[in-house]
Amino acid sequence: MKTIKKSIITKSVENFKINRTIRKTYMPKSGDVAVFQVISIGKHSAIQAENGNNTYIFPGDKILATFGNRYATAQFEGYVPKVHHNKYQILGQGGVVGVLASLHAKLDDVGPTEVKLIGYAVNEENQVINTIYNGVERETFNPIKNRPYEMYLSVGASMDSGKTTTAAFLSRGFMQQKKKVAFIKLTGTVFAKDCSIVRDCGAKTAVDFSYCGYPSTFLHSTNEILDILETLLKRVERINPDVVVIEIADGLFQRETKSLINHKPLMNMIDGVLLSCADSLAVNSGIEILRKINKEPILISGIFTASPLMIDEVKNETNIPVFTLEDFTNKINFGSVFPNIKALINA
Repeated sequence: MKTIKKSIITKSVENFKINRTIRKTYMPKSGDVAVFQVISIGKHSAIQAENGNNTYIFPGDKILATFGNRYATAQFEGYVPKVHHNKYQILGQGGVVGVLASLHAKLDDVGPTEVKLIGYAVNEENQVINTIYNGVERETFNPIKNRPYEMYLSVGASMDSGKTTTAAFLSRGFMQQKKKVAFIKLTGTVFAKDCSIVRDCGAKTAVDFSYCGYPSTFLHSTNEILDILETLLKRVERINPDVVVIEIADGLFQRETKSLINHKPLMNMIDGVLLSCADSLAVNSGIEILRKINKEPILISGIFTASPLMIDEVKNETNIPVFTLEDFTNKINFGSVFPNIKALINA
């Protein structure tokens, strides 16, 4: 077992045996744990270990990972297999394995890292171990619960539009105003980097859906994801936060994102929505989508703010504040959008 490289999504798995006899007969579910052997290296030359650090992998190495789905418009689309395959693909660096369905053209040359199934990780009762709520108690979503903190939601027009960076610098802005900030990444595919960035920017605590054992939230139900949120809120409430910043992955048209932003009880909990976009035209579409659910963004940010010309284009079309990264740490600009902290600014 010592020669098996353990991925971060399997950190809750301590003792297990390898069952090789059910490789071809057992059909896995999202979160099912298995031992794989690396066949060839493609996009992923490393996996994230239990501590979040990268562990490099090579052909012949054995890894402990989970089956899961992935939706990433700039990378991979992949699914938990419905039949046995001779080869599987690493879909995410956090230890997500499945069957590749499509990939972005930029990855055509490198392709995915391929692995083969050695056997399933089973417990003493010979049951396949599943990471979902393995050692973590599931909470039930409660939209009417009184919560003594503000909640802000970071959404984007697409993958890689700047959502995490926006959430990180929002957290830093609040931190500089002496606010205690917690960060939750609610959806996506397990990858510790996002929480690390926000924590480094000033969040007192940062946690994502993988705390509940989910390798990915893609294709899981809205009710499941809302329960994840409640479970994560209970987790971050340990620090008595003043502010909770929540990020939903991917773009506004993505399956889970679309469902969540149209869930009124959830959105009624949110004090403000921040929209990140990669270009100026996406800003217009994003604003319109959010207006339809009566959640016009309180500010706009994202990758497009790297271009002064695109900032001008957006400012000519909307009165919603446009924030560069510097604006989040400017007390006057920050206070113009978040007036509840003006007393601290003037203190």
